Amino acid sequence: MVLGMSLATFTLVHVIISLIGVAVGLIVMFGLLGSNPMPALTAIFLLFTILTNATGFLFPFTHLLPSHMIAILSLVLLAIACIALYAMQLAGAWRAIYVVTAMISLYLNIFVLIIQSFLKIPSLQALAPAVPPNPPSGPVFAVVQGIVLVFFVLVIIGAWRRFRPMAFA
Repeated sequence: MVLGMSLATFTLVHVIISLIGVAVGLIVMFGLLGSNPMPALTAIFLLFTILTNATGFLFPFTHLLPSHMIAILSLVLLAIACIALYAMQLAGAWRAIYVVTAMISLYLNIFVLIIQSFLKIPSLQALAPAVPPNPPSGPVFAVVQGIVLVFFVLVIIGAWRRFRPMAFA
């Protein structure tokens, strides 16, 4: 039981929270590229990405896992993104700090989503088998993760250059 839910129910809630964070994060990402701040969607993205990382620590575990290290890094980046956005109002260098930290957090969430997809979806398991406790490996997995990484590097550079909101209200 986790938070009064069976482990299966809690896992489903965690996955739904994560997928909402990813979906809204992608919309926010394209908003950054169009210099559209989208305050409500940004708040939802940040909240659900924080919840995704936080709920990951509620699963039973006996030692710190790589997923926990990614979650810790993401939570630190999200804290900085929230400070840049809400406390510093994207003034000066805080605009770029927000873009980079928010988008790296989205990338990390998608990075984990890809790993989980290769672990849980049978057709993907066949393409990149994993030997627990190791993550999936092999050329297909590496190519997918590499394409996503290059995509995010380009998006972050593009958003850094293009995101210049008049005001974030």
